[in-house]
Amino acid sequence: MLKTALYIVLGLAVVLAGLVAYAATRPDTFRIARSVRIAAPPEAIFPLINDLRKFATWSPYDRKDPDMTRTFSGPDAGAGQRYDWDGDANVGKGWLVIAGASAPSRVDIDLNMLKPMKARNRVTFTVTPEGAASTVTWAMEGRSSLAAKVVHLCFDMDRMVGGDFDAGLARLKAMVEGARGAPAQI
Repeated sequence: MLKTALYIVLGLAVVLAGLVAYAATRPDTFRIARSVRIAAPPEAIFPLINDLRKFATWSPYDRKDPDMTRTFSGPDAGAGQRYDWDGDANVGKGWLVIAGASAPSRVDIDLNMLKPMKARNRVTFTVTPEGAASTVTWAMEGRSSLAAKVVHLCFDMDRMVGGDFDAGLARLKAMVEGARGAPAQI
């Protein structure tokens, strides 16, 4: 009986070591991006991204925990504006800081997560004009620690986070197109 238990523990250790070894071969960085075409010029979209208070009105994460605490600080918009939140397990705890902006085409944001796991990533929004419309791309990139690589073996982060980006961009599209009198589509 003791011998069987030892073999089971040893077997599990070998499997775990194999998973960790395989995870170690995965890329050291990641990038997740989603885009949407919005029937509006960049100037109509940019203010909803460059102001974290307005960003919170269409962000899918703010909808996941309506009771989370939110604090905004710094300038009214643009570089230096900060948004701190503390929520449930769906949103965790952390802060965003607008690192830079180039109106009306780009906003760079530093994302700092404290919970459920510590992470520092770069979020970039680009707004590209296309005639009377614009394509908005929401991207996030960062480094993948060994622990994150192991987690990524079990959970498809691109699909999970990408799904949130899709939902947020659909809400942004509905807000902008609805405000312009165009049909809002989600």
